[in-house]
Formats: sequence, structure tokens, C-alpha cells
Amino acid sequence: MSADQREEVRANAKYLREVRPIDPEEIFEYVDGRPHPAVVRETLRDEAPDLGLVERTDGTFVPVSDDPIAVEFDGVSAFPDEHARDLENLLVEAYGPGWPDGESGDGLRDRIRRFKESYFAGQAVEYDRDTALAYAIYHLADYYAVAQYVLADLARDGLLSHHLRVLDVGAGVGGPALGLADLLPDDALCEYHAIEPSAATEILDSLLEATGRNVHPTIHRTTAEDFELDGEYDLILFANSLSELDDPVGVARRYFDALAPAGSLVGIAPADRETSIGLRQIERALCDSGPATCYGPAVRLWPGHAPTDRGWSFDVKPDFAVPGFQRRLAEAVEDPDDDPEAFVNVDVQFSHTVLRREGRRKTEFIPNPDRTAKMAESDRHVSNRVDLVAAKLSHSLSEGNPLFKVSDGSESADHYAVVTRETGLNRALAEADYGELLAFENVLVLWNDDEDAYNLVVDDETIVDRLA
Repeated sequence: MSADQREEVRANAKYLREVRPIDPEEIFEYVDGRPHPAVVRETLRDEAPDLGLVERTDGTFVPVSDDPIAVEFDGVSAFPDEHARDLENLLVEAYGPGWPDGESGDGLRDRIRRFKESYFAGQAVEYDRDTALAYAIYHLADYYAVAQYVLADLARDGLLSHHLRVLDVGAGVGGPALGLADLLPDDALCEYHAIEPSAATEILDSLLEATGRNVHPTIHRTTAEDFELDGEYDLILFANSLSELDDPVGVARRYFDALAPAGSLVGIAPADRETSIGLRQIERALCDSGPATCYGPAVRLWPGHAPTDRGWSFDVKPDFAVPGFQRRLAEAVEDPDDDPEAFVNVDVQFSHTVLRREGRRKTEFIPNPDRTAKMAESDRHVSNRVDLVAAKLSHSLSEGNPLFKVSDGSESADHYAVVTRETGLNRALAEADYGELLAFENVLVLWNDDEDAYNLVVDDETIVDRLA
């Protein structure tokens, strides 16, 4: 289609969008040369992001809604079969139908071992095609699940619009991209931009073909440092990529400046100690000395105070079913000294942060200083009982008495609520969700020399309530 014809299609669409659904079967008659309706449809698809249009199942186009999206999300019990088949097709293309066996299976398992070892050694991983495929086998499904949990929470809070401009920094093989695309309703318009410098883009490009008609992907094969920011984004996603940067704070700060006024920068990291703490350090660098506001899950309840503890905090969700491609690679292990479970990854444990620029926080609550103790002053309360307010920032960390990390955003040392006697009046601590705000009444403050942390003893004299 010529440039003049394209402009005629755009002009017709701009007029009709205010009148009725735009039908390629209708407007082709008003375009010079009467191009085939299929050509008009492809042109409308190309122009849809700029025109603010979504394509309906009947092939017509309508304006995208201005409202936030609503999602129905009950967790991830399994990696979708459609995406699993697409990955297996790539494996068959690369190695043949017997890809889990013989030399190809041994090679994939060896690459999984090596990038896991490199990760825990803090070393960079070089991605060729084979390493990228091995990475997809091991990480595609769990990154998909984590992205869905994090982004579904944003959607529930009304923070994802129907017209969503997304920048996925360090997109990898596409787990977060597929998670986002599957979460969005059919009438959402998503302009998705992926930044990925490695051979993983070949897998990403192929898997993105399964996204809906209203997801418009663009892949930029460059580094986060070299990418030239142009325009504003509603969602900037760093999923398991900040820890790989030489200057994560500087890069995150530069990308934060590209957020739309009501946009969110989302950082996700594995739950291990060093990476999780590293994410929290980036959060604090951008929030506690500006320009960002921490929306959650970490809190700053006391004005003028910011946390300086270690900040190791992570969420845990139920495991999902073992994907078929992981199971086949594990079942093909022949070496008796090799552990098949080393090639299965169905854990959903992650740290995350959401940064905003307009000052909005998930928890808008300021404690009463006359009635509530401040964790910044816990040294004054050791061996005494106090009332305080804190967010629950872990699942139980102990196999004995239930133990939960808690925070009010003022602490300089870790605080853990330990349940020595559960009652109906304090059961809210165990039942609360990750990130939920709790009021503690009559909790005993103790210092734990072994952990360099404060223990808040929850017993039969303690009341714990959930705060809306």
C-alpha cells in the first residue's frame, strides 16, 4: 500500500471511530485504487497503536477504552500448553524429535548446570542459541508465573490501563512478555517494546507470535545502557535483569525518567539473599533520596524515615505443574550421579518492587505517634510490650515457631514477628497476605544477638489485626 493510500485509510479510521466500528470491508471502497480489504485490515493493524484502536474478533476496529483493565486471576497452576508447544517446536527445529536424548539432551543439561553455577558465582552468562534454548527450558515457565502474579496485583489496584505502552528491559526469552500478554483482556491495546541484546531474541521473536491481535511487539537488540529512550511508557519492567547491570541504580534512574505520569517501574528479582537485597538497595536509592515513590510491597509508614536494614524480603506462591519439556529433559538423564530434579524449576519465589512518580502508595497509612511504637526506636523498647503497625514481608521463615519478617519502613535492623502461642486474636499474622498491613497490640520486643535483629514475640497476650 502506498503512503497516500495509507493516509487515506488513517483519515477514514479517524472519522469513523467517532461514529461506528471501523470495518475494512467498508472503507476499502473509499481508498484510491480500492485496495483489497485484507490489505486495509493489515494497514489498520499497523496503525492501531497510533490511532488508539483495538481489533475485535469480528475483524472490525474500535477505540480502546480509557478505563483501567480488570483481570480474573486465580494464580498459575500450569504453564499454558500453547506456549509449551511453541517452545518444543523450537527445540525440535534445533535438535530433532529426540532433543531430550543423546548428545543434544546432554548439551542442554550441561548448559543449565553452567548458567546456574555462573549465576550463583555472580558471573555473567554468554548466550548463544543453545544456551538460550536451555535457559528457556529452565526459566520460561517460572518467569511467566512471577510476572503474572506481580502484574495481576497492579491490575487489581487499577494501575494498568487498556492502552498500555510497555518497555521490557532485558526481556530474555519472553517469560514476562507472555505472562503480560496472557493477563491482558482481549480489548486491551499493548505496545510492547523489548530490549534484549543476546541470542535470546530469536526465541523471544518466535514466542511473541502467539500473542493476541492487539499486542504490538517490537524487539530492540541492544543493551539497556545503549537504548535511546524516546517517549513515555506506562509500564517499565526489569524482570531479573537489574542484577546483571554494571550500574543498576543509574540505569534504573534513567529509565524511571521515561515513565508516564501515572506509570509504574516494576523490578523483579530472584529470592536469593544477594539479588533480593540488591533490588531493595536500588529501590531505596530511587525512593529515599528521590525521585520515585515506593508503591509497594515495602512500606514507609513514618514520614521522614526510611529503612536501612538488610531488606531481604521475598514472596512465595504455590508451585505449578512440571512443564512437559522440563519433565522430558529430566527423564532422559542416564548418568546415575546426575540428579533429574536439577532440570526442573517450578518454584515461584521472588522479590519485587513497584516505583511510581505521582506519589501514590499501595498503603496510605500514617501511624499515631502517641499510641504506636516506631521500629527506628526499638532499642528503647527491648523487654517491653508495645503496640505497633507493620507490613508482613515474608511467609514463615522457620520450621519451628512461625517467623515472619515485618517492617514499618523506619527500621535500621531486621524485625521478625515470631509466634510462640497462636490464638484466635493473633491468627491474622499467619493468615495475612504478603505485603499486608497489620496492627500489633501488646507485642514483646526482644533483641536477637545471633541474628542482629529484633524479635517481636506474638503470644497469648498479643492481638494482631489486619488493617484495610
